[in-house]
Amino acid sequence: QVQLAESGGGLVQPGGSLRLSCAASGRTFSNYAMGWFRQAPGKEREFVAAITWIGGRTYYTNSMVGRLTISRIKATNTLYLQMNSLKPEDTGVYICAAGSGIYSPSDYDYWGQGTQVTVSS
Repeated sequence: QVQLAESGGGLVQPGGSLRLSCAASGRTFSNYAMGWFRQAPGKEREFVAAITWIGGRTYYTNSMVGRLTISRIKATNTLYLQMNSLKPEDTGVYICAAGSGIYSPSDYDYWGQGTQVTVSS
């Protein structure tokens, strides 16, 4: 059974940083991409970043490019998202996912429960 468990969210002031983690277990992810999505109240789930598990190719949403770094440690099946210069509009539940695609939620087969990120002064 695949499990994705996020951690690292919290309350941060505008301009601050957070590092999210996602611990993955239950299968090998060698043919998968791992991604982060954001769910804000009243909005659709939106793509934030993704990385191919084997090659490490990265993808970012245009709204946060330059402020994000997605990475993974294959040996520990852990995914990370470093977020810098955070803005109030970055607020939401950040959800880790594994799938065969990159940008669309429908491309992903497995989802975590999410971790809340709140950017506010």
